[in-house]
Amino acid sequence: MQQVAKHIGKVNGIRPGAVSVVIESISACAACEAHSKCGFSESKEKQMEIETPLWNEYQEGDTVEVQINQGLGLMAVLWAYLLPAILLLASLMLTLLNGMGEGLSILIAFGVLLIYLIILYANRHRLQRRFSFQIEKI
Repeated sequence: MQQVAKHIGKVNGIRPGAVSVVIESISACAACEAHSKCGFSESKEKQMEIETPLWNEYQEGDTVEVQINQGLGLMAVLWAYLLPAILLLASLMLTLLNGMGEGLSILIAFGVLLIYLIILYANRHRLQRRFSFQIEKI
């Protein structure tokens, strides 16, 4: 059974194919098991754009529930934080162990990180489809 993180928000904009929603962080976020992964607990208000084929069913001011699979939140943390850190440290250690100077090792490590970020950026649309939010009227 998939666990889903849910947040209540208000529609503040609509465009063909997408709905813009403002999520207000409430004190219940601290009790949520996923609060450390979803990013909503660190700010009072967060705006997001959610792609949906049913965009024309929403109006500004509607109260909606935004949902995402918690497993996808963990996957996002992996892609955004863990893999870059591992690549940076691994390339730094490998270059240092191969006798390269510290300055050159740092440049190579940052070069590897830059290549990773370029690849991530090039695949942003593919990732965006995978890490999609669902929206429901309340």
